[in-house]
Amino acid sequence: MAYGDRTTGVMRAGRAGAALLTAGLLGAVVALSPTGAVAAEAPRIDLKVLVVDDGGEAVGAVTDELRGTGVPFTTVKLGAAGRPVINAAFLSDTVAGRPRAKFQGVVLPNEAPFGADSPESAALVAYEKTFGVRQVDAYTWAHPGVGLDYTDQEGYAGPMDGVDATVTAAGRAGPFGYLDGPLKFEDNSPSVMESYGYAARPRTGFTSYVDMPTGTGATRGSLVGEYAHDGRRELVVTFAYNKYQRQFRVLARGVVEWLTQGVHLGQSRNYFSVHVDDVFAPDARWDSELNCTPGDFDCKGGEGEGEKPVRMTAADAQYAAQWQRERGFLLDMVYNAGAGEEWKAENGGTDALAAQLVTDRAQYRWINHTYTHPFLGCTQDNTVVPWKCATDTAGNTLWMSRAEISKQISDNHKWATARGISVDRTELVTGEHSGLRTTPQQPVDNPNLAPALADNGVKWTASDASREPQQRAVGTAGALTVPRHPMNVYYNVGTAAEMTDEYNWLYTSRADGGSGACEDNPASTCLAGPLDVNTGFASYIVPQEARTALSHVVGNDPRPHYVHQSNLAEERLLYPVVDKTLADYRALFADSAPVVNPRQRDVGVEFTRRAAWDKALAAGTVTAYRIGDTVTVKAPSGVVAPVTAPEGTKKQLLLGTAAFGTPYAGQRSAWTGPETLQSAVTLKLPTAL
Repeated sequence: MAYGDRTTGVMRAGRAGAALLTAGLLGAVVALSPTGAVAAEAPRIDLKVLVVDDGGEAVGAVTDELRGTGVPFTTVKLGAAGRPVINAAFLSDTVAGRPRAKFQGVVLPNEAPFGADSPESAALVAYEKTFGVRQVDAYTWAHPGVGLDYTDQEGYAGPMDGVDATVTAAGRAGPFGYLDGPLKFEDNSPSVMESYGYAARPRTGFTSYVDMPTGTGATRGSLVGEYAHDGRRELVVTFAYNKYQRQFRVLARGVVEWLTQGVHLGQSRNYFSVHVDDVFAPDARWDSELNCTPGDFDCKGGEGEGEKPVRMTAADAQYAAQWQRERGFLLDMVYNAGAGEEWKAENGGTDALAAQLVTDRAQYRWINHTYTHPFLGCTQDNTVVPWKCATDTAGNTLWMSRAEISKQISDNHKWATARGISVDRTELVTGEHSGLRTTPQQPVDNPNLAPALADNGVKWTASDASREPQQRAVGTAGALTVPRHPMNVYYNVGTAAEMTDEYNWLYTSRADGGSGACEDNPASTCLAGPLDVNTGFASYIVPQEARTALSHVVGNDPRPHYVHQSNLAEERLLYPVVDKTLADYRALFADSAPVVNPRQRDVGVEFTRRAAWDKALAAGTVTAYRIGDTVTVKAPSGVVAPVTAPEGTKKQLLLGTAAFGTPYAGQRSAWTGPETLQSAVTLKLPTAL
């Protein structure tokens, strides 16, 4: 079928009687055995998911996973006026005489959102049995109706914060095979209950995939498991969650793989890359007396950039290279060669840091950050705080010129290539993401930026994801943004004590000696009290920032993270954060799901493909289905489709076949399109599912 809007595409049909159930399914049933296996002609199963939405967080979380990974879905909102009735005609029909299942999986708020004996429940039961379609019960309680004992039979009901759950052997052999086993539930605040759930003993027909100890610890109670009964299969989840919680984010991939039986549109990776900005340049240092950074426009009494800026040494560069080798993780060096040359001229004409980094140039990825890191937007009027854009006598905004911007880009590129540093000229990070709109002072891009990017062949320029989380075009010259996550490890500190002091200033109330910014910003939360400057970085800031980074990693989010060269200097504050992020990740995930470390252009391409795919789904111009062991995908010309399939899947070529996609998390997946002289993608599965 052709897919429309993935969230609202079915809010249209009128109500129909339950009598349609028998008539609508009869043709399909006679072609199938009582178990749903193909007897004569294999049915067509459209690669689309039905979501029945009660407005709860559990269904919202599963929906978010479908949307974020590119899986098409249709939503029926319970309680919505005029919503379609789920009956035989809604669920299935015939195409060219072949029975068709319109949905490959069903997501429900619980096992009986319509009532156990309702016509809609009966229609779903018959549909799932006939076509072998699976059902996810997004959140329910433990009881025999879902294949579990009651919790008063050596089970558990209560808060789940901090619970040490485990992916069982069956889970690791099945849909959660990309996980190592241990799964600790989040407990971010001791004063707030963050999750609630039920753990109970499985009954006959129930296979537990995630469990926890209950009672005296000798009994294991299921939290996620498969209930096979009456010719149907349900994935039963008995703990509450939302789309942000780590326990869901880690399990979300497996929920989708189980629901779709490992064959679906969409794909997912766990991405993590770190850009180190201002390489070769010094960064100004936080002043704990002034509570600001000398050199900043709003730092009263702080002249220049202070007496002791923070800058890496040759030893810091050697450590960076060693750290990369030991961790198997590549850093992106985002460099300002001109700022380094200025520093060298002011410090005796030599620069051991630059010499070391140039020697180790092949060990890093390099990204152009402009020659001297100027502000590439409007001319800033610093006579007021906050600054504003300067204007001419006619009131027109004064902008940095196209020639000046272009020279900043080209001079930096030439410096690197002259020293044998490999730089992709299509990638750029402007200083402070300048040139792009900066609200409220500069609400539009510098009109000279896009032409200057085109002059230098720049296709991908970084933006700040905290301000602009989505990719967008810069002008009409063809460059696109690549949003980057700022890591909360500050550019203007070299020691843990400095970092903690500034953190306290920003995140404590005025009554506790802070700036009160956390009180003024409704999106922020104040600390209960100031952190100890001697221990606060390691005990609080590192876990907090690692948790935030890991949430991006496990959320199919390819946006790079960015820090500054100062974070590799002095006490080298970046490493504890990245080390904890990687350690926590590797404790959760099996070797089959390694961290993917993309470069900036690859992130740009990924976002471009996602946007085109989402547009095609919304326009209803994608058709995808499975018949037996054959999958067919048709998308508009020029749009590649994300597809996930089991190991052993082959792609049909004009002559012969080839292995499909690349392996990840126990599956194979890829952005794929038709081969030469083909109009559709055809995949051959290893077996008929």
